[in-house]
Amino acid sequence: MSAGFRVWAPHAQRVDLAIAGRNVAMRRGDGGWFEAHDEQAAAGDRYGFALDGAAPLPDPRSPSQPDGVHGLSQVVDHGAFAWNDAGWHGMPLGSAVLYELHAGTFTAEGTFDAAIARLPHLVELGVSAVELMPVAEFPGDRGWGYDGVDLYAPHHAYGGPDGLKRLVDACHAHGLAVVMDVVYNHLGPDGNHLSRFGPYFTDRYRTPWGEALNLDGPGSGEVRRFLVDNALTWLRDYHCDGLRLDAVHAIVDTSAVHLLEQIAAEVHALQARLGRTLWVIAESDLNDPRLVRSTEAGGLGLDAQWSDDFHHALHAALTGERTGYYCDFGALSDVATALQRVFVKDGSYSQFRGRVHGRPAGDLPGDRFLGYLQNHDQVGNRAAGERTAALLSPDRLRIGAALVLCAPFVPMLFMGEEWGASTPFQYFTDHRDAALARAVSQGRRSEFASFGWQPEDVPDPQDPATFARSRLDWSEVEREPHRSLLDWHRRLVALRRTHPALSDPRRDRVRAHADDARGVLLLRRGTVSVACHVGGGVAEVDVGEAAPGGRRMLLASHEGIDAGGASIALPQDSVAIWEDPM
Repeated sequence: MSAGFRVWAPHAQRVDLAIAGRNVAMRRGDGGWFEAHDEQAAAGDRYGFALDGAAPLPDPRSPSQPDGVHGLSQVVDHGAFAWNDAGWHGMPLGSAVLYELHAGTFTAEGTFDAAIARLPHLVELGVSAVELMPVAEFPGDRGWGYDGVDLYAPHHAYGGPDGLKRLVDACHAHGLAVVMDVVYNHLGPDGNHLSRFGPYFTDRYRTPWGEALNLDGPGSGEVRRFLVDNALTWLRDYHCDGLRLDAVHAIVDTSAVHLLEQIAAEVHALQARLGRTLWVIAESDLNDPRLVRSTEAGGLGLDAQWSDDFHHALHAALTGERTGYYCDFGALSDVATALQRVFVKDGSYSQFRGRVHGRPAGDLPGDRFLGYLQNHDQVGNRAAGERTAALLSPDRLRIGAALVLCAPFVPMLFMGEEWGASTPFQYFTDHRDAALARAVSQGRRSEFASFGWQPEDVPDPQDPATFARSRLDWSEVEREPHRSLLDWHRRLVALRRTHPALSDPRRDRVRAHADDARGVLLLRRGTVSVACHVGGGVAEVDVGEAAPGGRRMLLASHEGIDAGGASIALPQDSVAIWEDPM
């Protein structure tokens, strides 16, 4: 094959394409772009760009980095892959159950291809979409992916471009959508050469993780194009079905059209061209519904956002933890508030922040928000990476799962949650720069002071054992108590699919009330009700007189729970789900 090459390098006087041992002078075009066409280029060739006679650097839009972030780029022919998903058209987000996974620890092999073998498990569980933690090339062989450097290149250790395509193709064959987690608030420092090409970064803003991207200053047009094109690449060239945008609260953009609005608009335009449903989901701690309001209503037009308030309220109520940001939560009534209003802090005072936080979600439907008991952040950003299975009894895990899967939000599970995996998910890195490695290890230990964790409680991210401990142990699936918990999750997902009231996004049909003194919460969603008891002894929950035909118990965590009378007797740490007659 022959191939064309382009690179934006507005400050360079000369750019040469170095490819397969040859040098090709590039022509200067408009707007700081340089172009070249090489008749001898072939898929698999290594190449880079030499600026003003310096050593060649990887392509800022490199499609593959087989030798890591410090190696040259590799030519990829996206048209050569034989896709088998022509009949796949995606699915509405409101009907989905998401499953977040990390490609490197989901299996012992830690590759895209190895993950394919586990897809039947996800189908049997009943989930409908896989959300991949970031796979863009990052330093070393192991990491979470949030310090990615080459945003267009699927990580070499996972299987590179073709490996990712095989996984997405297999997911579609199994009826599973794929969401790609992408990071547009910063890039990692190790192997990051973007500033040598152009004004990709700005010193007018800072993020907690490093330099902020230049989205609204001189030269920002091409920087924005770099990010938007990256978003479209995952959806077009890799056939992904959606994006999860990391920490959008750390993206500073004063432009009239915010980067997030631009991404949403161009993704939805691509959706129309492809005839395939595409999602744009944000992670944000702003409690700001404008992210997911339509642009006509003054919003940014994203499809959904994560709801951390629901997680925090549920986690604090079930675990009793009150440190760090959990100090704003803890009462079971906070869970009821989140179920009805989405945000617990929706214009009220936040003790953790020391100020008023958030605004009401208004009339937005529940499927504009994702609800979860666990995710990579809430597990991995604990000092020792403990899952809720290490913090809660199996009975309380069942309560948490029931409330997540019966909530009015789009539910999401974190890999292994469905069977109460005993393996932790810890923060791990593989930085080859010694100074950076030391800084990461030391910084990790110091950042947990507000949670009361001691430095010796924090595993070293650079230690390969930290990564090894975080791999799922699939042998647990066949053992108790894991097998019973897996069955509970399967039955809950099936309930959500078969009872329309549980997938109804209309929040005006949600009623939730908690009695904090007795530890009882009652959730009603149309004809389906959920009651849980986290207090001591047995609690009588008043559910009203049953109409002719009686109630039908759908699922209960304990034997002997009867839904026939005007009240239901719930043992300690139990949950029951029933259906009232129409």
